[in-house]
Amino acid sequence: MSHHDHALPARRALLKGSLAATAGAVGALAAAQGAARAAVPEAVKAARPANPLVPNRADPHIHRHRDGRYYFTATAPEYDRVILRRSRTLHGIATAEEAVVWRRHTSGDMAAHIWAPEIHHIDGKWYVYFAAAPAHDVWKIRMWVLENSHRDPFKGTWVEKGRITTAWDTFSLDATTFTYQGSRYLSWAQHEPGSDSNTGVFLSRMADPWTLTGPQVRLTTPEYDWERVGFKVNEGASFLQRNGRVFMTYSASATDANYCMGLLTAEAGSDLMDPRSWTKSPRPVFTSDDRTKQYGPGHNSFTVAEDGRTDVLVYHARQYKDIVGDPLNDPNRHTRVQRLNWNADGTPDFGVPVPDGPVPDLGRQR
Repeated sequence: MSHHDHALPARRALLKGSLAATAGAVGALAAAQGAARAAVPEAVKAARPANPLVPNRADPHIHRHRDGRYYFTATAPEYDRVILRRSRTLHGIATAEEAVVWRRHTSGDMAAHIWAPEIHHIDGKWYVYFAAAPAHDVWKIRMWVLENSHRDPFKGTWVEKGRITTAWDTFSLDATTFTYQGSRYLSWAQHEPGSDSNTGVFLSRMADPWTLTGPQVRLTTPEYDWERVGFKVNEGASFLQRNGRVFMTYSASATDANYCMGLLTAEAGSDLMDPRSWTKSPRPVFTSDDRTKQYGPGHNSFTVAEDGRTDVLVYHARQYKDIVGDPLNDPNRHTRVQRLNWNADGTPDFGVPVPDGPVPDLGRQR
């Protein structure tokens, strides 16, 4: 998401105008999606996602559950709710019914900037991590947790478990969680007191799904030029354990066409809480591409294709470079998916964001 310390009083009006202005663009997009799908043979069409997978949904997170279904959530451009979709296939997410599982409060701490939700299933319960800000101070963004003990996250009750308390009471967002060697971890982006950057990425062990325990360490801070365009940002971490390593992607710079993804790598078996275990790639691994007309790719998550083996990169990007006004008021960051390839040495090959249309190499495996 993003990183300003000043309020934008006209923001809601701007956003409404910008959403109205893009209604036509979304209609054209739907027509283009239809044309792209129509150009593909029926047998392939049934099994293959097309990009954009979900228009106007940023910071996408897809959880493939043990029931075989994909659970999707993302930031809605009105920044006012948590949405959920599910499908037995990746391509089905495009047309799956969307449920609102939680709405912002009208006052108090959880009333603005509902950003970057993630859905996780932990110890038999569902959890949503997201960021929110108070009505009276919309940039005082912090991380919050919802819990649902029902087997079906579209049913039951989402209970507010409260705020995730970190070492500092500063701008924080983009919580994600994973397990490693039997321990559960939380990673998130936060402004570090005394730092000249907006956010770095931090890591802590967890005592339970909403409580951090033990030390909190910084894994990365914006140091390269490509991490400091517009804003000095590292955020939106996602973790993937493969090939004897732990990979952490993150997003950097402002949320316009400069937005891009970086990579940290640790050896499996190493102490993830020791920053020295992590090697940072000096160049971005996934960036805007003029040839494929995809701009500002980032805030990714990972899932697998229906075959259970093919790794899938989930991210958002825009279809144009030039944005009028604040990028945060532009709702056209669309959810996209593509195959994540692997180099011979076991490191990920992100390639470039693929063009709009049917996604190559993501057909259902038989």
